Amino acid sequence: MTLFRRWAGDPVLVGLALGLSFFGIAMIYSAGVLNVPSAVVQGAWRRQLLWLALSLVAFTVVSRVPVRWVEWGAAPAYIMGILLLGAALAVGTGAGPAESVGRWIQVGPIRFQPSEFAKIAAILGLARLVASRPDPPSKLMDFIPPGILVAVPLGLVVLQPDLGTALAFVGILFAALFWSGAPILRLFLLASPGVALILSFDTRVWSIYFVGLGVAVYLLRYRLYLTESVAVVLANLAAGTVALPVWNSLADYQRNRLLVFLDPGMDPRGAGWNLIQSKVAIGSGGFLGKGFTQGTQKRLDFLPEQHTDFIFSVIGEELGFVGSTFTVLLFAALLYRVVRMAEQTSDPFAGLVLFGIFGAWLVHVFINVGMTIGIVPITGIPLPFVSYGGTFLLTCWVMTGLAVRMAQED
Repeated sequence: MTLFRRWAGDPVLVGLALGLSFFGIAMIYSAGVLNVPSAVVQGAWRRQLLWLALSLVAFTVVSRVPVRWVEWGAAPAYIMGILLLGAALAVGTGAGPAESVGRWIQVGPIRFQPSEFAKIAAILGLARLVASRPDPPSKLMDFIPPGILVAVPLGLVVLQPDLGTALAFVGILFAALFWSGAPILRLFLLASPGVALILSFDTRVWSIYFVGLGVAVYLLRYRLYLTESVAVVLANLAAGTVALPVWNSLADYQRNRLLVFLDPGMDPRGAGWNLIQSKVAIGSGGFLGKGFTQGTQKRLDFLPEQHTDFIFSVIGEELGFVGSTFTVLLFAALLYRVVRMAEQTSDPFAGLVLFGIFGAWLVHVFINVGMTIGIVPITGIPLPFVSYGGTFLLTCWVMTGLAVRMAQED
């Protein structure tokens, strides 16, 4: 136990991450137990185990790098992340045969996804920028530099297109601004154009929202600068105006995902298939589940991407309500531990890095679990430590190493 504590640095956080990683490998193995064998899915757990070994090596190295070195390297890491995203768009390969836009870069036998490393780069760059300011951001104008810093990689990821990963950058931005002491009111106003963009697909709903926002801005006129009030109203108006062009710019499969989120039955054998089968699998698991490797939806290969994006559906079918709840509680404990580590550090840069990691993981967990049960649209985002994916697992463990190292800074 003493040896583990010395290696891990924070045995609680690392123990939770290890538990989720090995649990993920077990569920990936189960996802490969099919009535009609698939070589790709069946061998995935072995590849994930190899990636876990590599990830633990990376964790060991990262968790021992001095914090000041990490802070010094934040700007170069950010620039490198942007360059890799640009390279993926220019010469990379798509996520599937139907996609011509690059998400992956192939270097010899190694194939990796730059957007995963760009999340770490964005966390470090944002922490360096915000920590260097003498006072916490208090005006909307103060949000412009960190907003631009995150908007660049976010925009490049949207161009791939990878909307699920793009949302992680949004989580990183708001988590860092919140931890830096930004007023909650102004964070809401910062997010309001995004809300307007979503609601603008129904003219009546958007009109009610816009009138309500206008009333709120008027009532808060003594707490806001005039330029802030005008900027918020214009930004929300612009969001409603660009909604149709944004909708038309989406790929067909992305538009279908949003439509079937509202009504999966509109295309039950096409775009609605993923959501319907996921809900059937989770619902059929009942209280205790059908048993490890015994899920029928999974064995018949009805579940899509059952070892990656829909691994939680396998958990729900085979381990039931008890197993699903236990999994969510493990993630809650992981996230709570990161928050506690951020509270205990006195270094501004370290605290911002920790809370940026919290924001990224929270978005991944919420959206992945939410899309499998139908409370958010399907965006194709993996579950941290559990879903199959070498680059993503490595990224999660590098974040764990950073979290451990940041928490040791006084």
